Amino acid sequence: MKKIILLTLLVLATTISQAQNDIDALLAAGVDDAAKFANDYLAPGTNGLMHSMNSNWFNTADAKPLGGFEISVVVNAASVKDENKVFNLNTDDYNNVQFVQGPSSQMVSSVLGENNPAIFVEVEYEDAIFGSQTEQIELPQGIGSENISLIPTAFIQGALGLSKGIELKARFVPKIDADDVSLSMYGAGVQFEVTKWLPADKLLPVAISGLVAYTHLDGSYDLTDSSGIQGENQRVENATNTWLFQLIASTKLPIINFYGGLGYIKGKSESDLLGTYRVTNGVLTSEDIVDPFSVSSEASSVRGTIGTKLKLGFFRLNAEYHLSEFNAFSVGINFGFR
Repeated sequence: MKKIILLTLLVLATTISQAQNDIDALLAAGVDDAAKFANDYLAPGTNGLMHSMNSNWFNTADAKPLGGFEISVVVNAASVKDENKVFNLNTDDYNNVQFVQGPSSQMVSSVLGENNPAIFVEVEYEDAIFGSQTEQIELPQGIGSENISLIPTAFIQGALGLSKGIELKARFVPKIDADDVSLSMYGAGVQFEVTKWLPADKLLPVAISGLVAYTHLDGSYDLTDSSGIQGENQRVENATNTWLFQLIASTKLPIINFYGGLGYIKGKSESDLLGTYRVTNGVLTSEDIVDPFSVSSEASSVRGTIGTKLKLGFFRLNAEYHLSEFNAFSVGINFGFR
């Protein structure tokens, strides 16, 4: 579990930690330029995270009866496509950034990719004593440089059946602190089976349900020891909120069942670079920049789901696959009574 938590936070923290020696130059070149780069660089990672954290909200369309419950341990992973590993950086849209080599518009690594070979840019800043100065920096790599091509999430989930085909769900990850990162997540949902409202419900071979679910994630990365810049209370904080609207259909067999559905994910992820950064302009001068910028990304995507579930008494095992902007797969170990 700790490795999954650290990998999840990696997509939140890499935008700063991979470039820790270059934050000084980026901020000196201008907060607007640094914020624009961070926003484009981080967006594919946070969008992929939103797809990963919305997997395995259900493993059947057959709602549990009154008092029926299920406890699950779920592991998800969104896969990274080649198109998510890069973004177009056009220096014409920046105030003080230019490529060292090549045209003004180039594809560079996002938080999910890598620059191979390395790509360098030149940033310009104004020194109070020496006037206009330039500094060459290497653009940051993404998690692709570590041979990571998945965005994982994991959590504990519970489901409780009420009357009239209504089932309440909740999932959570208690706050976990590991080294300089911390993470917590919670979510709630309601599933309602429409076939339970039909007179011939028990005779039907399939069940049909609808689901609405909300998930919230908080992440934090402490930069105090790694930014390479003098200052206080330096950190990256992330808040991600998502909604899932899902139509589900499944078989109603005793042991092995199959399920699928069509859904819609909508969410927003906001990341804040906080703290005080004492940025040097040349050798003799410096300035304090407090809470430099906030960046955000939004996800809005239709997805299709197919899965299967094995039921052996109290023990259940399910696996599913999602087709969407970020394809994802998930496995759940479930214990329940109905």
